[in-house]
Amino acid sequence: MRFHHNLVQATVDALHTIFNDGKYADQAIQKILKRDTRWGSRDRGFIAETTYDIVRYKRLFASIAKASEPFDPQDLWRLTSVWIILKGHDLPAWDEYYNTPVRRVRGGLDEVRTNRKMRESIPDWMDEMGIAELGNIWDQEITALNQQASVVLRANSLKTDVASLKEKLVAEEILTTTNDRFPDALILNERANVFRTQLFTDGLFEVQDAGSQLIAAFLNPLPGERIMDACAGAGGKTLHLAAMMENKGQIIATDIYQSKLNELKRRTRRAGAHNVETRLLESSKTIKKLAGKMDGLLIDAPCSGLGVLRRNP
Repeated sequence: MRFHHNLVQATVDALHTIFNDGKYADQAIQKILKRDTRWGSRDRGFIAETTYDIVRYKRLFASIAKASEPFDPQDLWRLTSVWIILKGHDLPAWDEYYNTPVRRVRGGLDEVRTNRKMRESIPDWMDEMGIAELGNIWDQEITALNQQASVVLRANSLKTDVASLKEKLVAEEILTTTNDRFPDALILNERANVFRTQLFTDGLFEVQDAGSQLIAAFLNPLPGERIMDACAGAGGKTLHLAAMMENKGQIIATDIYQSKLNELKRRTRRAGAHNVETRLLESSKTIKKLAGKMDGLLIDAPCSGLGVLRRNP
């Protein structure tokens, strides 16, 4: 694999923003990707995926690189060198990688292979909790959470269907696979920036995890009913409910964060969902006013929150 200095430099800059300035990874990457309009999809994909990979395995890589926080520029370059070596590639002959102990890096991974919290790059408390909660299956569970998540779309049945959307995506050179368990889903064969397509702008699909797409069906929402989505967030399940209800009836979407409800409003306009009303949960009064008036209630209450590790390390 051939590496380009400017792309690795961009990765280092993104890591500095995340690790030293405390910014969310997606925001840091989004900002970095605006730096050079000449970067193509592969260049942008390299920066994003390399940055996420190093964030995901921060504890492991920092241990092998003998780096400590806050990371100075040389520490961050060391992290990228560890990533390159452990991926099985040769280090470029750059000044930043001069005298990198390649054998010691490979040996560092061998030393921690039997240490789950180091191998999977998780804090001690998480490993202890995982063992206490899940016992022997924690090992396979945390390994699965460290695998890169697939990109899954949900065809918006208010505007299209799975078969038609699949064909339109082919025209955009985006190939997908269906799965009988998820009737509205299309799973991307390869990662692609679907948000830049006109199909997304026109509201023909949403990006929504396959597991999340199973939830709305449990309510069996019918057109004309009144449904409350009590922990709506940015509204992935809300929009699914609206589609299943064929835009008929009413959905009351509530959350404790106005910023998430604002995002939901933008998404409803794009999706063409007209039966959604958002309400901020500032006190129990909002709930009391709706008592006895709903046909269905969806509560996607916060749990451990660990499931997001796979998509957002």
